[in-house]
Amino acid sequence: MKDLITYIAKSIVDRPDQVEVAQIRGRNATILKLRVAPEDKGWVIGRRGRVANAMRSLLRVAASDTGRNAILEIE
Repeated sequence: MKDLITYIAKSIVDRPDQVEVAQIRGRNATILKLRVAPEDKGWVIGRRGRVANAMRSLLRVAASDTGRNAILEIE
C-alpha cells in the first residue's frame, strides 16, 4: 500500500524527491501519511479533492486484500 501511494504521488508532483510516505499500523486500520513539497499539495489534492479521493479509493481496494482499513492523510 505504501509503495502504491508513493508511486502515484511521485508521478504527479514536480518534486518527486520530496515525497515521503509514513505508515502507521493501528489495531483496525493502517494510516498512511503523505508529505509533499508545499507547492505540490495542489497537484496531490486536485480540483475539489478528486485526485486525493481517487488515491483513497485505490488504497481501499489494495487494503481489502489484507482485511484492514486504510486511511490516507495528506500533510
